[in-house]
Amino acid sequence: MSVVQQAKEEGYTEPDPKIDLSGVDVARKILILARESGLRIELEDIVNNSFLPEECLKTKDNESFFASLEANQNHFEELLQAAEKNDSKLKYVAQLEKGKASVGLQQISRGHDFYNLEGSDNIILFYTNRYSQQPLIVKGAGAGADVTASGIFADIIRIGKQ
Repeated sequence: MSVVQQAKEEGYTEPDPKIDLSGVDVARKILILARESGLRIELEDIVNNSFLPEECLKTKDNESFFASLEANQNHFEELLQAAEKNDSKLKYVAQLEKGKASVGLQQISRGHDFYNLEGSDNIILFYTNRYSQQPLIVKGAGAGADVTASGIFADIIRIGKQ
């Protein structure tokens, strides 16, 4: 079984895992953060540097998506080997800087706050006027049924108070 299939079965991906691996899910997250910070931005405004080959992106269902991942195994191995050669880890990163947002797979070097991030955890680094040299860091669980349910519940309570 592939890692992606296992993650899907354990509830860590969207029902269509291509949404996660193509960058759409993380783009949605940075869109929410951008809007909460007061920016008027749309999903189409976010630069998505997807690491998936075109063949994977064009699949129509999970079965063909999983098959395309297997068929492109060499592509993914090359990405991993390049990162290892640079003593880095691969992390999917969203950035919002000066009103512009982007998402994509990046090589993260040892010593970076993202380097030791594991599993389904998320981390946000806030660089602001007050935190210009050392960022404010928020880190915690980012996937799974409990986290999703508590987020939805918090949104319902917030809407009810308006």
